[in-house]
Amino acid sequence: MKNIDSFDFKNKKVLVRVDFNVPLDDKYQITDPTRIDAAIPTIKKILSGGGAAILMSHLGRPKNGPEEKFSLKHIIPYLSEKLGVDVKFADDCIGEQAKNLSAALKPGEVLLLENLRFYKEETKGDVEFARQLSELGDVYMNDAFGTAHRAHASTAVIAQFFPENKLFGYIMENEVKNIDKVLHDAKKPFTAILGGAKVSGKIEIINNLLDKVDNLLIGGGMMFTFIKAYGGKVGKSLIEDDLLELAKTTVKKAKEMGVALYIPTDTVIADDFNNDANRKESPVNSIPDGWMGLDIGPKTVKKFSEVIEKSKTILWNGPMGVFEMDNFAAGTKAVAEAVAKATANGAFSLIGGGDSVAAINKYNLKDKVSYVSTGGGAMLEYIEGKELPGVKAIKE
Repeated sequence: MKNIDSFDFKNKKVLVRVDFNVPLDDKYQITDPTRIDAAIPTIKKILSGGGAAILMSHLGRPKNGPEEKFSLKHIIPYLSEKLGVDVKFADDCIGEQAKNLSAALKPGEVLLLENLRFYKEETKGDVEFARQLSELGDVYMNDAFGTAHRAHASTAVIAQFFPENKLFGYIMENEVKNIDKVLHDAKKPFTAILGGAKVSGKIEIINNLLDKVDNLLIGGGMMFTFIKAYGGKVGKSLIEDDLLELAKTTVKKAKEMGVALYIPTDTVIADDFNNDANRKESPVNSIPDGWMGLDIGPKTVKKFSEVIEKSKTILWNGPMGVFEMDNFAAGTKAVAEAVAKATANGAFSLIGGGDSVAAINKYNLKDKVSYVSTGGGAMLEYIEGKELPGVKAIKE
């Protein structure tokens, strides 16, 4: 497999699938440029190596062809400033104009193509559409980990037209390397922390992790399905009745495999789902009627923190409570701080999934953990043991 650091980009036109799906306000200003910023080192590497970059991305979910609010032209001023070059723009991602602009591109120059999803063929994984895109460059590079779990034209199908010249950009390379480190090369003790609202989204992950981890910590809304499965009273807390048996099976399986499974013993409860609701602490299995658990309690925080701080490898996906509301954020904050502390003591920590990443950013701990994954869905599917089309297309 070709590597970005050793590849010769001289006089090559590199067609790069980036993830510039960034939020814009009603004046088309970028409100969070994280994804663009992450791709800058990859683009600069191509330019400094004597190549030209042709960038393709999607933005939002346009329904029927071109829409002003989903045009990638809005990000050109920011992108040009970050790269220090005037980024050229093609009004269409395929067709004559895109071909002509690509053909005229000189080393050190950058061309951005219009939103790929203005064509339904992109998400359908249409081979002819992928072929037309492929004609624009000499080399194909995928640097969009956030869409690596989709078999779209630009993320997977296109790679077949570059049998010799296809590679990962830095984002893709780092994502795969760091997740592989956790899955296949973890130092012990290895602790996985799973939270978030629902068990249903995490079952595959739990199953794939049980033969790898020493400790499994369960928090967030999903904990109440486990509590109810064993006859606990959970009040109005979030539960998935159809998964009660599955929760029991998971507990049994963890026991058989020698995994220490930690389910919260106490919780912060509220009489309504809002920050100003009445709240108090409660044992997790005797929540009064009409009340709901919205965070893990102080005893659980203490126990979880102890386990995390003794760990050498940590995977965290999903918050411990409704951390967006300050009165129910203590559990998530404490876990984030414990992960940072363990990392400072030499542990390797991987954070993934939108809410966990938001929490790490909220408490300014991004630089205090080992790696923050940019691809929520893609990372989860990779941890579940699924083969990602965007990764497979480059590797095979």
